[in-house]
Amino acid sequence: MTHEPPRGSPGFSGVRPAAEANAGDGRIQPPPRPRRLYAALDLGTNNCRLLVAKPEGASFRVVDAFSRIVRLGEGLAQTGRLSEAAMDRAVEALKICRMKLRDRQVVRARLIATEACRQATNGDEFIARVRTETGLALEVVDRHTEAQLAAQGCVPLADPRSRGVILFDIGGGSSELVWLLPRGPGRHGGPPTAEILGWTSLPVGVVTLAERHDGKHVTREGFARMVDEVAAMVEPFAHRQAIQAQIEHLHMLGTSGTVTTLAGVHLGLPKYDRRRVDGAWLGASEVDVILEQLLDMTYEDRIAHPCIGAERADLVLAGCAILEGMRRHFPCQRLRVADRGLREGILVSLMRQDGVWRRPFHHRQQDQRPGGPGGGR
Repeated sequence: MTHEPPRGSPGFSGVRPAAEANAGDGRIQPPPRPRRLYAALDLGTNNCRLLVAKPEGASFRVVDAFSRIVRLGEGLAQTGRLSEAAMDRAVEALKICRMKLRDRQVVRARLIATEACRQATNGDEFIARVRTETGLALEVVDRHTEAQLAAQGCVPLADPRSRGVILFDIGGGSSELVWLLPRGPGRHGGPPTAEILGWTSLPVGVVTLAERHDGKHVTREGFARMVDEVAAMVEPFAHRQAIQAQIEHLHMLGTSGTVTTLAGVHLGLPKYDRRRVDGAWLGASEVDVILEQLLDMTYEDRIAHPCIGAERADLVLAGCAILEGMRRHFPCQRLRVADRGLREGILVSLMRQDGVWRRPFHHRQQDQRPGGPGGGR
């Protein structure tokens, strides 16, 4: 997965003009059709995120992206409903997404909503409002689909030498745990695939846990209570003992704002840098040190930190408690950080459905590129 250079820069177009491609052969052919664009939108309890990409090589190239914290699930745990203010924030973000989809002339897209819309008694009303005000048709997916898409999006970061991976996705309203066995690219090429050996979804996320335990002012005792609450939710996981029996041969793979924040703090970044965070490895002892640093910070300290900021300052310790509740059962020595997940999984699934990585198609497109992928992240 790579990112497109800006328009007008060298390498923006991966297609040679027809005149150049056929120079000297005496034949005039129509220019090749441009690569179709795909989009993936993930509206969660906390974030609204969009990716637009085109197939390239055995993966894809990101050409546009959008992310905004909307806190759609704010207050949901107390009222059972999406508030007017939260829905307004989400709709405004979705209008920006609609504009990007239109301007980029996207031909294939999947637009999903997750836990907040699953739980809210007025979830259907909100989906209808989005359709009316933005023209976007959101699909409310179940937790199993959410786990599958996160797995597909993150599996390229799995260590091929390991015997399996414990993937976790800490969301705003729910958190998924997936036991994966990485495989090859599959029959039709493209990114690696994985076999899901087992999964579970915990009915807790950073927004819901922070609201229950006051995410702004977290004492060590309060943090321990959050960890205990999450660990109790992991206890019934049917595959827990099977995973524990081979824990020394597995590593964790985390996709969420929580783990990317941990990586940013660990690396001492002056500002968040996806290129350094995505794919970073953290040892178990390094995670312990970062947690201690965060627990020593005040709410104001967390706001001032360049990798946390005001939008995550009241959520990050709740996310850390969810991670610790998982680590209590699965004490892996290595954790890999993924700044990718659901959206990438959606893109891969759409492109695979369309057969863009089948050999004849792939070779035809390779012939149209002067020198392979241009630009980079």
